[in-house]
Amino acid sequence: MSDHFIAPVAAHEPPYYAVVFTSVRTEGGNGYGETAERMEELVKDVPGYLGMDHAGTPGGLSVTVGYFRDEVAIKEWGAQVEHRAAQQRGRAEWYERYTLHVAKVERSHGFERERG
Repeated sequence: MSDHFIAPVAAHEPPYYAVVFTSVRTEGGNGYGETAERMEELVKDVPGYLGMDHAGTPGGLSVTVGYFRDEVAIKEWGAQVEHRAAQQRGRAEWYERYTLHVAKVERSHGFERERG
């Protein structure tokens, strides 16, 4: 068994927001991985950022859900200079298509099996 522990973002006290980014990438990396890692580091500096979940399918569909305390935090992340540059590069190079959904979370709970 691996030392790496995988877990979803913990449930938070509602209300808060989920930003759902679903995408299909183009062929080739072209710096995508490095930029994605940089974005994961930068978003942590946004006041009101709560965490991120990410999953991908073998067929190439990728889903990233970012959780934010309020719309102010979402707007701050959207206006971040490096993030804006990454968005432009994404449309020019990395994505065949994507959708972005912003939802207000009104209920939230979690479960974790005891490890033993």
